[in-house]
Amino acid sequence: MVTPPADRPAAWLDALADHVLAHGIAASSLRALARAAGTSDRMLLYYFSDKDAVLAAVLDHAAARMMALLAAVAPPQPLATAALRMRVLPMLRDPAVAPFMRLWLELAARGAAGDPLARRIGADIGRGFLTWIEMHSTSGDDRAAAARLLAEIEGTVLLDSLGMRDVVDQALG
Repeated sequence: MVTPPADRPAAWLDALADHVLAHGIAASSLRALARAAGTSDRMLLYYFSDKDAVLAAVLDHAAARMMALLAAVAPPQPLATAALRMRVLPMLRDPAVAPFMRLWLELAARGAAGDPLARRIGADIGRGFLTWIEMHSTSGDDRAAAARLLAEIEGTVLLDSLGMRDVVDQALG
């Protein structure tokens, strides 16, 4: 079956997201993205105004996939913060989740360097994760408790990426 022209960008998003998750944003030139989607860079630019528009769509799609992963591991009922922490932290090391965590770190680094797209997408992902924590924690509307758990999760991702897994494991007991 041939994909209708209007649906092509949507049809490419999984392949494009897979490429960015595997290789990162820095290694995602238009040519590399086009190759991953099985098209040409000119065709990408026909459907998207520029590379930033391609990346915005791809990163939004990757964020939606991460939220779907979170939905799949959501507890059936809210948990105490400590129990939610013990459910989420091991998940960060899962091979299915690890590419999303690497992408998250790259977005954070690019955002810190002033990249507005990375800041926007990174903030959207962070707020989505914060909302997920609030929804699945018995602390409910205690945004400070949810924010602390988010900071602990992100700190875990950072320390793990720096080869400091022993420090994280010691802190988790």
